[in-house]
Amino acid sequence: MVKTIGSFSLLKEWSAWLPIAIPLFLLLLVLRYLAIHGAVGEADEGTEAHLFQLLMPIQLLVMAYFALSWLPRAPRRTLVVLALQIVAAIAVLVAVYWVDHLPSTG
Repeated sequence: MVKTIGSFSLLKEWSAWLPIAIPLFLLLLVLRYLAIHGAVGEADEGTEAHLFQLLMPIQLLVMAYFALSWLPRAPRRTLVVLALQIVAAIAVLVAVYWVDHLPSTG
């Protein structure tokens, strides 16, 4: 099977887009949390925190799989996609850090 190795065609690979989709989903959960609870912290971990704890390790494993399988074939284009994946991961980590350090209600 012949595949083109452009940066956009790499994003068609599941191992390329999944580590970008997971943080987008988690960012939507952060927005959902803020819409429901407002900008206040809570002592109890909710569904959002548990999903974060489950999905972030999966994201890291998929990123490693992507890097190991595509870096030898197309290093420059793979690094571009990896950079997008890392930016998405950092964005969700910053959002979770911000929500975690909101003033507590009680």
